[in-house]
Amino acid sequence: MRVVIQRVSEASVTINNKNVASITKGLLVLLGIVDDDGQEDIDWLCKKVVNLRIFPDADGVMNTSLLDVDGDVIVVSQFTLQASTKKGNRPSYTKAAKPELAIPLYEAFVKKLQSELGKTIQTGEFGADMKVALVNDGPVTILIDSKKRE
Repeated sequence: MRVVIQRVSEASVTINNKNVASITKGLLVLLGIVDDDGQEDIDWLCKKVVNLRIFPDADGVMNTSLLDVDGDVIVVSQFTLQASTKKGNRPSYTKAAKPELAIPLYEAFVKKLQSELGKTIQTGEFGADMKVALVNDGPVTILIDSKKRE
């Protein structure tokens, strides 16, 4: 399971010209799922996301977490995070989990993140053609892979 976390001052998701999610201070989390992902990946990643100290403290040092700043979150499913570009110039998405496996894991990720954060998480729509807008604050963008745990 991979996530790209972007610290944002604002972010939104639009589907068919309708705004379905919108936040100010917080994180935009792009989530990519593979076939062998499970609850252990979800638990580890969610704990990491809410506790990652990437927000500025009173001295302007990145030393506070999403929990500390009471930030909001939008989670967007993005199978392209699992792309392989090893061969040729056309990315292969064979590692990405099929919807019948990915949707329940995506929903479990959102539910666990809500539990860890203690508030409702906004989302895009799995499989939809979404327009994601954001103002990356910093910029701060971090890639985390639950299999590498780096």
